[in-house]
Amino acid sequence: MSFCASSVTRSPSTGASAEALAFIDFLNASPSPFHAVHESVQRLENAGFQRLSERQDWDLKKQGKYFFTRNGSSVVAFVIGGKYETGNGFSIVGAHTDSPCLKVKPVSKKEQVGYVEVGVELYGGGIWHTWFDRDLGIAGRVMVQNQDGTFKHTLVRINRPILRVPTLAIHLDSSANTAFSFNKESQFIPVLATTAKAQVEEAQETKHHPALIGVLAEEMGIAPHQINDFDLCLYDTQPATLGGVYDEFIFSARLDNLGMSYCSLMALINTSDNIADETNIRLVSLFDNEEVGSTTAHGANSNLLPSTLERLVATEVGKASKNTTSSNNNKISFEQALQKSMLVSADMAHAVHPNYSEKYEENHRPAMHKGTVIKINANQRYATTAPTSLILREVARRRKVPVQEFVVRNDSSCGSTIGPMLSAKLGLRTIDVGNPQLSMHSIREIGGADDVKNGIDLLGAFFELFPIVEAGVFVD
Repeated sequence: MSFCASSVTRSPSTGASAEALAFIDFLNASPSPFHAVHESVQRLENAGFQRLSERQDWDLKKQGKYFFTRNGSSVVAFVIGGKYETGNGFSIVGAHTDSPCLKVKPVSKKEQVGYVEVGVELYGGGIWHTWFDRDLGIAGRVMVQNQDGTFKHTLVRINRPILRVPTLAIHLDSSANTAFSFNKESQFIPVLATTAKAQVEEAQETKHHPALIGVLAEEMGIAPHQINDFDLCLYDTQPATLGGVYDEFIFSARLDNLGMSYCSLMALINTSDNIADETNIRLVSLFDNEEVGSTTAHGANSNLLPSTLERLVATEVGKASKNTTSSNNNKISFEQALQKSMLVSADMAHAVHPNYSEKYEENHRPAMHKGTVIKINANQRYATTAPTSLILREVARRRKVPVQEFVVRNDSSCGSTIGPMLSAKLGLRTIDVGNPQLSMHSIREIGGADDVKNGIDLLGAFFELFPIVEAGVFVD
C-alpha cells in the first residue's frame, strides 16, 4: 500500500491571540535595548503619553500620562491617579531591556588567513554554542557627528546576515558531537568578509575595518567620517515567529526579557485611561544591564527608580497646599509612600523541560499557557514574601487570571533578578514573577503564545486592584 502526503490528517491551527502577534512585531523591531526603548516610546506616544526630560522641570497633572528615557536604553513611564495625594503609594512594575549577546569591541579590526573578522565581547551569560552557524546582523546606536559639530545618538540596524561564527568541520574535530568546546577569545570571532573581496582603501580608520564602517554609513545615509563611536550588538536575523502545530509557541531571540518588558508596558498602556478614581501612581521602569549585574547609571542598581519616586513625591501634583513643599515634608511623604507601595519584578521564568524534568522540583514545574509564574527562593535570590505573594494571588483571583509558583531544587543553582536589589535599596515590598519559557539565554528561545495575554492581564489587574487589595493586608 502506498503512502502519500495527502492522506495525512492535520489538526487545524487554533491561531494566536492579537497580543501574541503584536508581541512578535515588537520582538522583530527590537534587536537591541536601544531599539526596544524606541519601540516602547512609540507605543507610549501613540497612547497619549507625554515625553519628559530628567534635565527639565516637570509640570504634572492628575490623570496625566508621562514617560522619559535614560541613555536611550532605559525608559520609565507612569500615570497619575485622579485621586492621588502626596504620600499615597506607587504601583510599580520593573523589567529589563537587555539580553545576552555579542558586542563589538572598541577596537574590532581583525584579519586572519584571508578573512576579515570582527572582534566581539561576550555580554551576559549566554549559551554561546547556540551562536555558531547563525546568520547575524548588527544593531545598536551610533554617535553621529552633525555638520555643525554636534553629536547625536542615532539608531542603526543592518538587517541582513553580514556576520557568522563558523564551526569547525567534524572531520577536523571528532569530539564535536560529544564534548563541543571552544576558546571564547580566539575561536569565537565572527567572519565579516574575505580579504580578497574587502580591497577597500584604508583611509584613517584603524580601530574598525573600513568594510564595517562602510556598511554602517551606507545604512544610515551618512559619510564614514561622521561615525565617532557606537554601542553595537550582534543579533540573529531569523525573525521571531509562531511555532508548534497549533501556533502555541513563540520561537525567538530575546524573550528574556523583552517578554516581560512588553507585558509591563502594555499593561500600563491598557489601564492608563481608567484612572479617575485611582489613588496611586502607576509606574513601569524598564532598565538596561540586568544581565551584567545592573550596576550602571541606567540599570536597576542605579538611582533611576529612587530618584524618580522622590521627584514625584516632591512635585505639586498631589499636594493639598503649596506651603507643604519643604524638604523635610517631602522626605516624610516619600518614606510613607514607600510603605504603601509594591514592586512587581517581572523577568521571564523557567518552564518545565520535557527532556530534563528531573532538573525541576517535583511540586514546582511551571507549564506554558497556565499563567505567569511567582518565583520564590528561601535564600532571597527572589524577593517574593508571603504578603506580596498573597496580594498578587488575590489580584489574580479577582480577575480570574492564572498564576503558578516556582522554586528551584535544593541541589540546583538559582538565578536572580532586579527584585532583591530594588527591594533592599528602597525598603519596598516586592514580588518576582515571569512568564515561563524554555531555552533561556539561547540565541533562540521558546515561549508560550497564550502567556503574552496572561502576563498583560495579570500586570494590568495589579495596576487596577493593588490599592484595594493592599488595604486589607496588615503587616508591620
